[in-house]
Amino acid sequence: MSRLSRKFKVPEELANLYDFANSLDLRRFTHKHVQHLPSDELTSTQDLGAWMSERGLLKSGAKITPLIFETAIHLRSNLRAFLECDPNERQKNEAIHRSLNKVTQLFPLVVEVRDGDGMKLRPARNDALGGLSHIVAELHSASASGALNRLKMCAAEECRRVFFDRSKPGSRRWCLSTLCGNRMKTHTYRQRHQGAA
Repeated sequence: MSRLSRKFKVPEELANLYDFANSLDLRRFTHKHVQHLPSDELTSTQDLGAWMSERGLLKSGAKITPLIFETAIHLRSNLRAFLECDPNERQKNEAIHRSLNKVTQLFPLVVEVRDGDGMKLRPARNDALGGLSHIVAELHSASASGALNRLKMCAAEECRRVFFDRSKPGSRRWCLSTLCGNRMKTHTYRQRHQGAA
């Protein structure tokens, strides 16, 4: 679990999925005189290896090939596209379903029966692709439990961070209402008043 997933109280069973989706940071706004510039934690096989190692997803000696790296980036892109959809729309978007199905089939999982703990999906391989399969297993488990509906993308165009919606009704639109929410409301207010003028 990363510092950010702990800070924002993301459930542990979603932490890798949350961190993976947010490894691409598209924020481009100024906050408290600090300019956020878009960045990507995963620009090379070495970056991906370090990212996975930090989270215990890469077994010692496992190699990340350029093909595995490309597959990981493709998975991230499709996950972000899925999370960008409103939870009510996710079930209806056939194009997103097809793309996500196509990429997730590259991550083999098996059902593991656990003593006193029911069943769980686990990677079928021990290589780097198997390590990334943990993220796909989290996606499945979160969908089954309903927690996936609370993992959303911030509606602010200059943010696009994935966040875990801890609000009681599960209806938040922004990662932080005090940051992106206020900025968007101020922007809407100004546009309305400029139009009236």
